[in-house]
Amino acid sequence: MTASFRDMRIASAFCVALVSPDDFDGWRVNARRLLMADVPPDRVAWSEPGGAGGDLFAGSDKRLPSPPVDAEQPRVPRAFLQLAQSAILHRDAERLALLYRLLWRLQSKPGLMEDAADPDVRRIEELARTVRRDIHKMRAFVRFRVVDEADGGEHYVAWFEPEHHILRANAKFFVNRFTNMAWSILTPAGSLHWDGTSLTEGPPAQRGDAPAGDATEDLWRTYYASIFNPARLKVGAMLKEMPRKYWKNMPEAALIPQLVAGAQAREAAMVDAGSDLFAGEGRPTSLQAIGEEIQACRRCEIGCNGTNAVMGEGPSAALMIVGEQPGDVEEQQGRPFVGPAGRLLRAHLEDAGIDERAAYVTNAVKHFKFVQRGKRRLHQSPTAKEIDICRWWIEGERGIVKPQLVLALGASAARGMLGKTVSVQKERSRAHRLEDGTELWLTTHPSYLLRLQDDARAVEEKRFADDLRSVAGRLAELTA
Repeated sequence: MTASFRDMRIASAFCVALVSPDDFDGWRVNARRLLMADVPPDRVAWSEPGGAGGDLFAGSDKRLPSPPVDAEQPRVPRAFLQLAQSAILHRDAERLALLYRLLWRLQSKPGLMEDAADPDVRRIEELARTVRRDIHKMRAFVRFRVVDEADGGEHYVAWFEPEHHILRANAKFFVNRFTNMAWSILTPAGSLHWDGTSLTEGPPAQRGDAPAGDATEDLWRTYYASIFNPARLKVGAMLKEMPRKYWKNMPEAALIPQLVAGAQAREAAMVDAGSDLFAGEGRPTSLQAIGEEIQACRRCEIGCNGTNAVMGEGPSAALMIVGEQPGDVEEQQGRPFVGPAGRLLRAHLEDAGIDERAAYVTNAVKHFKFVQRGKRRLHQSPTAKEIDICRWWIEGERGIVKPQLVLALGASAARGMLGKTVSVQKERSRAHRLEDGTELWLTTHPSYLLRLQDDARAVEEKRFADDLRSVAGRLAELTA
């Protein structure tokens, strides 16, 4: 675009200046007026305080046109409004023009918001998603430090550096959550101050305006270290959820490197602790004896919840299939894989050419862990400690069945066989070796497939079927 043509465009454009970067109400009022006056997007220039367009259009006296008396009211879908209220908080300088362009197009294409492939729709969804994530991060990672006031009271001060214009959007959350505290949240874009009865806004601040720490942080670090579970550690997922840029404001973050470094040793200690509960006991020498003893096992909380233990079933076989734990139906019938997940598994085993009757089927955890919701018992995942305690029984079963190949379904089953937590999605579809040389294959649990919908389920069910076909092929080689 030549300079002269650009100048002509600027001269003919209507300039709309918002009073603040997050002024959604101002944008909405002006956008409605422009639409009713039939002003196309390429004749509107949006600006905001501190934005790139502020100086360019300074001093412009080009007033917005008045809509005709008989102008139709704009059509504004609910889906657009919900996304727009988040997207406008983004720092992208083009967001205001994007919102108006999309709103303009919606007047002639009312169903446009349902077109997930449309570039404008995809962009506004991306902006809104990024803003929602930033809002969540602020709520999760703001840390207040106490400051003693001259009158003997306490005032709590926090420093945070949001990526987008989310400070006002988060104000109600902090007022509701810390109603009885006097607090301030300082950011480079502005500040919020709550005295217990009223909320006020203040000017931008600097990191040095907030206290560096207080006496309560030692207690917080002690608490964080005590709840850190090495068996649940996934460094990549942790960094995605809690990026390093937030660590400087969080007292517990100083412990993360040493906790991560020592996680493997602590996990091994947890596994050993589970084995120690059986110290001095001889392992049962028959499946019947294991079945009798797990009914009386009270070495973890699941064994004490009043449910019946569910023993594995099937012949001594080349294939041993290990699930995670019995469900509601399995506990009532006393048999593994007789519920919906079991029916789905049997269908896939048949399709893969695996004879379920020739396999030994069991679970890594023998009792049903649940939470009561009215008359329903909802499944709860077992903890690493509970899985490690039950390894005594699953290893006893494996020693008697003597399979050539073990198929572990889900993360709990994988830990039950390996004694450590692994990512099933990363480690699936290939052979692993147990300590005695037995071949181990990992895949997802069929109950995971049942929780998915539509395309997502189709994709994962195909991967599950492919895994079972690979197991069937390998089993044929081992038993040839």
